[in-house]
Amino acid sequence: MKPIAPGTVIFHRYRGYGVITSVNLLTGWIAARFGSEVHTLDLNLSSDEVEHADGTPIRFRRDPPERMPHARLMAMVVQLHQSGYQRLYMYNWPKASGLHWRWHLFAGPRNWVDRPWREGWYGSGADYNFNPVLGWGDRPGADAQALAAALAQADPEGLEQARGRDEDHAEWFAKVAAALLPNHAFRLGWEQGQPMPQHLPVFAVRSGVPPYDGPPLPWPPGWAGLWQTGAVADKGARPPSQLPDIKILLGPQD
Repeated sequence: MKPIAPGTVIFHRYRGYGVITSVNLLTGWIAARFGSEVHTLDLNLSSDEVEHADGTPIRFRRDPPERMPHARLMAMVVQLHQSGYQRLYMYNWPKASGLHWRWHLFAGPRNWVDRPWREGWYGSGADYNFNPVLGWGDRPGADAQALAAALAQADPEGLEQARGRDEDHAEWFAKVAAALLPNHAFRLGWEQGQPMPQHLPVFAVRSGVPPYDGPPLPWPPGWAGLWQTGAVADKGARPPSQLPDIKILLGPQD
């Protein structure tokens, strides 16, 4: 199925050509504006016979969509590591409400706690559900190569911070990606009030796939030293539940 997102031109048999203004990948509902109408029209992709402008039918969940883009991000990070950008790191964790997930890419020193923030390198599932892009000029459904190319074009200075070697982390990430992709991803977080798990938590990125049944996966290099682990874990040991209130823009001099 061709990807859809706000701005996609569609055709409806009774309303003609229109433009999608919002899309919810979880429910299959979209909002679209037709002609000079002031108000948008809500349409269900399962029953309202919506087509792309070229006549291609839009069928919701003929192929179950990803609930989260983390597997796509992981594949892009693997490709960039292989291209010499090993100082690129991926951090993702659930929001305190448990309803959505956050992700954050950062480059430079491997500092998980005080990681630098760069506009466009982080996002939330709450936004992704309604606009399935990652935020640096990428297209919905873009593969790893296209995502990397879009990031390099949108923020070459930021990506340059990731150039360099971090072999133990890159090796860990490659092994984790080989075990999890394409249907699963890891998270660097756990339930509040619970001890840190001994192994890396795993979740499915789309519905209808079997649970992960591979070998237990280790935490990133150096991560275990940040928090207490295993049976001796303090119940108060947990990652930060809120984003640090910092905005650091990396420059070429950093």
